[in-house]
Amino acid sequence: MVTVNLGMLHYVLDHVYGAILHRTKISPPFFSGGWGGNKLELLERLINQLFPNVEGQNWPPILVEPIWKTVWESKTASLKEGVFKTPCDEELLSALPSESHTGRVAFLAPKFVPPHRMACVVHLAGTGDHTFERRLRLGGPLLKENIATMVLESPFYGKRRPFLQRGAKLLCVSDLLLLGRVTIEEARSLLYWLDTEAGFGKMGVCGLSMGGVHAAMVGSLHPTPIATLPFLSPHSAVVAFCEGVLKHATAWDALREDLAVEKAAMTLEEVRQRMRNVLSLTDVTRFPIPKNPNSVIFVAATDDGYIPKHSVLELQKAWPGSEVRWVTGGHVSSILLHGDQFRKAVVDSLNRLQWKESPP
Repeated sequence: MVTVNLGMLHYVLDHVYGAILHRTKISPPFFSGGWGGNKLELLERLINQLFPNVEGQNWPPILVEPIWKTVWESKTASLKEGVFKTPCDEELLSALPSESHTGRVAFLAPKFVPPHRMACVVHLAGTGDHTFERRLRLGGPLLKENIATMVLESPFYGKRRPFLQRGAKLLCVSDLLLLGRVTIEEARSLLYWLDTEAGFGKMGVCGLSMGGVHAAMVGSLHPTPIATLPFLSPHSAVVAFCEGVLKHATAWDALREDLAVEKAAMTLEEVRQRMRNVLSLTDVTRFPIPKNPNSVIFVAATDDGYIPKHSVLELQKAWPGSEVRWVTGGHVSSILLHGDQFRKAVVDSLNRLQWKESPP
């Protein structure tokens, strides 16, 4: 009888999937256009402003005003899609591709329930998640718990993808930082809209993989306690692009050639160290502890080929009171098989928050 190590099988699946997706000629690698020049310098400065040693890190969100259209309605629920002008300042807008200037969001909510008796969770996109459907499927069963789902289409993705970009493969390193910074701005503004305009009683933010990193940042910076749910996500993009499977999907030679224009020839290891330095800006352990760390629940996979265990535990250690839940599987298999565990974490995290006072 042959014994199969299921953990190793899940881990190998991640690498086989990564090899097919990232080491073939199906699509170009990440950052084939280089570092991003002046845009990278701008983003490095703006992201440093997020950290707690810089005055104003809890800047108030800008209220967005989505224009809604109804996609469908049933007896118990409705799905709307909305568009809004991204709430970024002129510096960010100047760096952002014109295709990404308009935000897009889907909003799935129960009917006939007062908003102050409902919760809503904003779902942020993982790498390659260009559409609303996957996250709507994750949130749909939560309707019976009176939990609405708001799905944000990321800049650089879906209908917001730049003309020259193929798939999810961002052209420049600066695009990754820009995607993250704009996503944070937009998610904070949408949460502000849910609070002040829609009047929801509880709110949260979640995301898978890259979306989980962004969710952690949003939960950290939000001025009031919200449920914060990073799923299958590292504490920093350094882990994803310098340690995990995505290091094989990165255009290291193009990045080295880009640096060689300004400096003497560099070794591949020096280029990778430059990447680590840049992506250290995405290290969530440098961000403030959320207002209610008890409502932070990480869900991580036991055999994740993209995200090593130590990365998840680093962020939990930085946020005392937060919880890590482990599911058996790899990165890819857990996304496919453990939706119920992600949904349970959403419910449990929201239950750890106080309801707002009912409106008069």
